[in-house]
Amino acid sequence: MKSLAVALIVLLAFLQYKLWLGEGSLTGIWRLHQAIDAQQRENAALRERNAALDAEVKDLKQGFDAIEERARAELGMIKKDETFYRVVE
Repeated sequence: MKSLAVALIVLLAFLQYKLWLGEGSLTGIWRLHQAIDAQQRENAALRERNAALDAEVKDLKQGFDAIEERARAELGMIKKDETFYRVVE
């Protein structure tokens, strides 16, 4: 009877070890869920960035307004016969 109780205790300890610390354990699954959540957040941010870049590419291909805006903002260009005023606070 004692050997049966000891065997059951050893089996229970082994199963608890597998449940909490072994391969496929609850803590491992919890870590995987966290990694999945982080990856999904990163993917969503990258999707938004890609959509913005796609819209910018389409705008640059279709119209000259975006090209003019970039030339003014990034290169400081002005049109012919246009006067540039700089407001300093």
